[in-house]
Amino acid sequence: MATCFHHTDRETGRSCTRCGRPACYECLHEAPVGAHCFECIRAARPPARQRVRQWNASAGPLATKVLVGLNTLVFVLTSVSPSWQVRLALWGPSVAAGEWYRLVTAGFVHYGLLHIAFNMLLLYRFGMILEPALGRTRFVALYLASLLAGSFGAILLSPHVLTAGASGAVFGMVGATAVGLRQRGVSVWQSGVGGLLVINLVLTFLVPGISVGGHLGGLAGGATAGWLMLQEAPTRRATVEGVVIATAIAGMSVAGALWAAGR
Repeated sequence: MATCFHHTDRETGRSCTRCGRPACYECLHEAPVGAHCFECIRAARPPARQRVRQWNASAGPLATKVLVGLNTLVFVLTSVSPSWQVRLALWGPSVAAGEWYRLVTAGFVHYGLLHIAFNMLLLYRFGMILEPALGRTRFVALYLASLLAGSFGAILLSPHVLTAGASGAVFGMVGATAVGLRQRGVSVWQSGVGGLLVINLVLTFLVPGISVGGHLGGLAGGATAGWLMLQEAPTRRATVEGVVIATAIAGMSVAGALWAAGR
């Protein structure tokens, strides 16, 4: 009896239907037709770059899922240790004292299940729209620019209020979506985005405890970034330009927040 081409001490009556070499049960893997040895399977695999492109194309809105996951993780950690909510949330005097990280971390802290559930629902819904239109890199850049613009607005209007939540970034996504629909000739009212935006703006001013500055700042930053980014399809050049645009908005937001906190 023949022996396996790889495990030469093993006798086998089977062979690879692709190369014809005898192979044992461990070296053979079932295929749609017959069984192939591991070397034939390896040789038939596409190049690594092509596999990455295929995975990237089939992964869906990956950046959106990662952002939802990060927000959820921070919510769980701060729920276990509530003192971290105070250490990560936005607080003007602390930012003025050098704790600039709060401008970013505040966007991942939430107070209660209803707070995070509402924000994550909108983040996922509008991420499903924006991420394919912008590409992952530009989408993340827009999200962070909106977050920082929201932090600027919150410190500008309510520096002595402990502020947290992804609402600024989410408002930026809604604003970018509305702008993108209008650029493409789609009615924001028929799509439902306009109505949702108006309802949330009304609640922003009527419901106590909501950061007016955070919502308006995020909306302004996201709408501006979206208006500039969504004019081009996601190409390499558009990605670079989009990152530059988002970096400029983020930089101005940070500078404005530091100025407002210093006052």
